[in-house]
Amino acid sequence: MIVVAISGASGPIMGIRLIEELLNSKERVAAIVSQPACQIIEYEILFGKEPFSSLKALLEKRGIAKNIDFLSEYKNNDFFAPMASGSADFEAIVVIPCSMKTLSSIVHGYADSLMTRACDVALKEKRRCIIVPRETPLSIIHTENLHKAALAGIEIVPPVPGFYTRPKSLDDVIDFVVGKVLNLLGRKHNLFESWGK
Repeated sequence: MIVVAISGASGPIMGIRLIEELLNSKERVAAIVSQPACQIIEYEILFGKEPFSSLKALLEKRGIAKNIDFLSEYKNNDFFAPMASGSADFEAIVVIPCSMKTLSSIVHGYADSLMTRACDVALKEKRRCIIVPRETPLSIIHTENLHKAALAGIEIVPPVPGFYTRPKSLDDVIDFVVGKVLNLLGRKHNLFESWGK
């Protein structure tokens, strides 16, 4: 199982695209969406026209009903969720996008939410923890926290496009970032061609 956490930063579409790709590959996904992320989804994806109710409903609206039963959703304050415990069987957690507040909580061990607790569990149990930090420009506080994250073994994937793939749309840029995360997870994808192919 892969845990995908969407925190309150711009770009929740990256997390949603990652979930779509994992479900298309019949991966079991446990999703956590913070309350601020729900508001950003309403603004950036639903354009303020309707409230965000659930990922399953949003994926079905986007035409991704395939393998939807492989998706479990958890509230960010649900400390009884499986990934809150080291005895739970999950392979990795990806926080995409990762707000600077969430980054700070992760690197300082302030596990006050399910997503930061799940990251804490991943780190102490020597499992993969990947973040996609979403902020620009970066202050010294942000870069110091990213340095701490790297020292702790967290893999950092800034959402920076690779122009060698010659992106033609915003979807291509999003797919590039999601593809980079899938590469770290060791999952095959067709989101962009590897260099030299």
